[in-house]
Amino acid sequence: MAIQISSDGRTFTLQTEKSSYQMMADAHDVLLHLYYGRKIAAENLEERIFRSDVGFAGNPPEAGEDRTYSLDVLPQELPGSGVGDYREDMVRLYHADGSCAADFRFESYEVQEGAYRIPGLPAAYDTGEEKGETLVITMRETASAVKVKLYYGVFEKENVITRTVCIENQGKEAVILDKALSCNVDFLFGNWDLIYFEGRHAMERIPERVPVRHAKVEIGSIRGTSSHQYNPAMILCDPAATEDFGSCYGFCFAYSGNFVAGAQKDQRGLTRVQMGINPVQFRYTLAAGEAFFAPQVLMSYSSEGFTGLTHQYHDLIREHICRGAYKHAKRPVLINNWEATYFDFDKEKIVKIAQQAHELGIEMLVLDDGWFGKRDSDNSGLGDWYTNEKKMDGTMGELGDEIHALGMKFGLWFEPEMINEDSDLYRAHPDWALRIPGREPNRGRDQLVLDMSRSEVREYLYERISSILNEAKIDYVKWDMNRSVCDLFGHELPPERMGELYHRFVLGVYELKERLLAHFPQLLLEGCSGGGGRFDAGMLYYAPQIWCSDNTDAINRLTIQYGTSFFYPAGTMGAHVSAVPNHQTGRVTPFTTRGHVALSGTFGYELDLNLVSAEEKQMVKEQLAEFDRYYELTHEGDYYRLAKPGEALMAWGFVAKDQSRAMVTVVSTDVEGNPLAQHVSVKGLAEGRNYRCSYNGIVHDGSVWNSCGLTLKKVLKEYESLLIEWTEV
Repeated sequence: MAIQISSDGRTFTLQTEKSSYQMMADAHDVLLHLYYGRKIAAENLEERIFRSDVGFAGNPPEAGEDRTYSLDVLPQELPGSGVGDYREDMVRLYHADGSCAADFRFESYEVQEGAYRIPGLPAAYDTGEEKGETLVITMRETASAVKVKLYYGVFEKENVITRTVCIENQGKEAVILDKALSCNVDFLFGNWDLIYFEGRHAMERIPERVPVRHAKVEIGSIRGTSSHQYNPAMILCDPAATEDFGSCYGFCFAYSGNFVAGAQKDQRGLTRVQMGINPVQFRYTLAAGEAFFAPQVLMSYSSEGFTGLTHQYHDLIREHICRGAYKHAKRPVLINNWEATYFDFDKEKIVKIAQQAHELGIEMLVLDDGWFGKRDSDNSGLGDWYTNEKKMDGTMGELGDEIHALGMKFGLWFEPEMINEDSDLYRAHPDWALRIPGREPNRGRDQLVLDMSRSEVREYLYERISSILNEAKIDYVKWDMNRSVCDLFGHELPPERMGELYHRFVLGVYELKERLLAHFPQLLLEGCSGGGGRFDAGMLYYAPQIWCSDNTDAINRLTIQYGTSFFYPAGTMGAHVSAVPNHQTGRVTPFTTRGHVALSGTFGYELDLNLVSAEEKQMVKEQLAEFDRYYELTHEGDYYRLAKPGEALMAWGFVAKDQSRAMVTVVSTDVEGNPLAQHVSVKGLAEGRNYRCSYNGIVHDGSVWNSCGLTLKKVLKEYESLLIEWTEV
């Protein structure tokens, strides 16, 4: 069984195929963390805890004269606040009398069949073939009527344990929730590194590795989104851990708003790891009888280095996070008009782009920003989701009919959460925008943010978006968000509840997406926030692919897609072939290389194919054939990082789940005079099975390829690329 409980009902061991997690309610009902790591027998590990009299570490009343028992040094599942644990708390409460204290003790447990759901929030779910198990532990606050339920979901095959908490006010007076993180793990021993993923707009998810010491290592966002600057995912690992060896723990937050995550050693060497909603500008009132659910954290352990951890997350996200008609179905190859035309287009231009794309075999035309309202620049029109029939020379339905008549699918760009002050919607409903009375608002891209917590805002957006989707028979929506959120003020919320607005905003976005997807179950939704500003597991629950970055430069994309790959599958990464010189960097790279890089993503084009050469048009056909040929590998296979950004030769690979075939992509990023031999690693082929390499025709056992790799016959030129296949013979 995945969840094993001792005969006295106080020790809990969670088992996956390769990992174990154990905790225990001690004699004072404190829920202690005992172990997380390589799979072991479900035997009580209480002896791992060393107790001694630690100066200035106070003792709870139950300890009596036992000075060796202190909340300040014990490893806990639910550290409270204000009652003697001076480290980072997990749940912080303000009571009706103004006191700030939270002391949680074990009360009961329950085992439930299947994965748990979280009201209004994304969560890993069961499939027809695979069902998880859930352990719910109820903790009582010692001096109030607050109960906290700790949820642990176990996905055995994927080696993932999910975490969340539900805080319930069972009393008669309101309680203020000032902090509500989703998980806390106290690692008793060991020295650790922390890997997180930093960045900025157009250069997202760059890995950074630092040692965990007594000064806290913390990342987070207060931008209203998970952000370009830090991704809500991190890895705690052995300092010697590599792609193939060593212990590592992943923490991935299934949430698209403000977050905090970090690790810190305490005075005795214990490492506390936490993740959850950022407590900055968070203050949630729990009235009598109300409950608050925190978002879900996806935890995973690998003893096989970062590659093993990556495979576990990719399998979980593909099978238990992504949903809908395109969960496993082949995604259509699209062409987007944005970099081809920007705002300067009309119906004739769009149809001409579609016609040329169709002739080459591209399956979908996506019309980007500028088709609605008064929208010839980014200074006006947002919120007016009505087709500009003068600009489009007719209705959106008429354009949709022309695109569909070609045999192509048709997609549209929306930015539902935003509003321009120069719009009919703002003139009619200025109070729908987030802005603080008496203060001039901060503007981003000359736009304000709609208050997505308000039901009438969501109702307006649902009516407008669904009307257009129905009229034009839209197959795909790119949902964008092009600024960070600030100027928090909700006109419907009382002052004491204003600290709920950031979270209620995210809940409103999720609710609108859920409603639209229920009405349009065949719709392919792609997430976007200036590219990768909201690339997280929470968004993937609604949109199975996300525009990876606004930066389409193939060489920069090597770094961006490398960092993204640690947690997120290639099939979730929106990646396109764009024009050169590249619009973001000015770099010129070969058409073949741009195609090879984009093939390790959803794949599409971001240019006007009427302007490319006949030779490049032939390359488009070849790239489409490669996309079809390797789709099962790139979208369903196991991913391997074979080199790091900054190396002269960048390489990555995919291996089929049955290990019958594999592919490796190689890109030369630097060249030297009097060059050395270029060598490519190979991973994941089965030992005892023979494979032929398409590059040189040589057949070797999988063990030979895995150990010896491939030496290239000639040195690649700068930015030149290769796509190499191994097939079992």
